[in-house]
Amino acid sequence: MSLDVIPCDAREPVVAIAGPTAAGKTALALALWEALRGTNGAELVSVDSAQIYRGMDIGSAKPDAATLARVPHHLVDILDPAEPYSAARFASDAGAAIADIQSRGRVPILVGGTLLYYRALLEGLSELPPADAALRMELVEEAARVGVQAQHERLAGVDPATAARLHPNDAQRVQRALEIHALTGQAPSAWYAQPKAPALAARVLRIAVLPEDRDGHNRVIGERFRGMMQAGFLDEVRRLHARGDLHADLPSMRAVGYRQLWAHLEGRHSLDEAVELGIIATRQYAKRQRTWLRGDSAWRRVDITEPRALERVLDTLLADLA
Repeated sequence: MSLDVIPCDAREPVVAIAGPTAAGKTALALALWEALRGTNGAELVSVDSAQIYRGMDIGSAKPDAATLARVPHHLVDILDPAEPYSAARFASDAGAAIADIQSRGRVPILVGGTLLYYRALLEGLSELPPADAALRMELVEEAARVGVQAQHERLAGVDPATAARLHPNDAQRVQRALEIHALTGQAPSAWYAQPKAPALAARVLRIAVLPEDRDGHNRVIGERFRGMMQAGFLDEVRRLHARGDLHADLPSMRAVGYRQLWAHLEGRHSLDEAVELGIIATRQYAKRQRTWLRGDSAWRRVDITEPRALERVLDTLLADLA
């Protein structure tokens, strides 16, 4: 999919609020939306690979119905969980939402933790060959016979650089890399090294919400996951599992938390084990998010758990938007 420059108003600012899960991104975005109500107003654009799916509410920490009714949101509940979605498609959809919001004189506020989506929108992606459904099915069936690690070893033989970057158990990315090689005869790393097509031409105010107390943040992650369980997360996954048309290899069902509870419903873990694995996976995901954001100097880092930090960040953003 070719990514063209989105026809937004490059003179008008766009706010981007990123950060690890359970760091306070949504609270900051909603506070900024409230602060802008007295001017032209703002609208939120979700940057979350799980919130795009209908019926995935508790485990994705989707804003509740009252918040969605009060605050305009884009790219929430736009797909059925059986449908695939890509970072390239997100860049196109988010760009269109930004242009629409700006056309009404409002400020787009991007908020979420799916950093690949941010990269696609703000930096662009290399243009890759389109997926081939038949070839992908062959690779999935091969993995069932020989295992993903064997496929990873095969990838190492044709593209050591990509194999070194991917975890041996990352079936989706390993198979995508093998698919690119099979379709083009070239190493996937050669495709990834191609010049990227910018997706968004705009003045973006980037805020990275990064709690400095990692132990405290990890405790919050555990408390939030257990709170989701009390709120009915297992019942939510049970309803998805009972549909019969969903499976564990779909992008939607690979989401952190959903994947572990799905495995419990398939009999691979006890419920206590699934909850603990879900918390561990969420903490690992948050660590990767923190590392990614700390390594990118384009993001202004804030810790809104500090006293009056939220007020200070809002003051800074409102001054930038003035």
